[in-house]
Amino acid sequence: MGSHPLNLALRFLLELAALLSLGLWGWRQNEGWFGLVLAFCIPVLVAVIWGTLAVPDDPSRSGSAPVAVAGALRLAIELLVFAAAVWALFDMGFAEIGWTLGIIVVIHYLSSYDRLLWLFAH
Repeated sequence: MGSHPLNLALRFLLELAALLSLGLWGWRQNEGWFGLVLAFCIPVLVAVIWGTLAVPDDPSRSGSAPVAVAGALRLAIELLVFAAAVWALFDMGFAEIGWTLGIIVVIHYLSSYDRLLWLFAH
């Protein structure tokens, strides 16, 4: 189920929402050019980490792992990114959106139980 195209599409949308939330949070931290730098650099850094640290042969990804990590570490990275995005939304005063994102992330991972088991086995 974790590799089902609809679930993969949902995960992609959740990743985009997380990057957008973190970028918006960076933007709101400082007026002027530094806010712009944060709005760009935070999502780029998170996306690089997300795309680089992977479990080899992960069926929900392309299978390539530029930097191979254990499944539990990969899961921790994913959960940390989503938790940071939810926190950023709450910090900016968007509690309803934060709750919505958090609940959808939980539903996504519950419906991806087969991927969770695979990650813990690798």
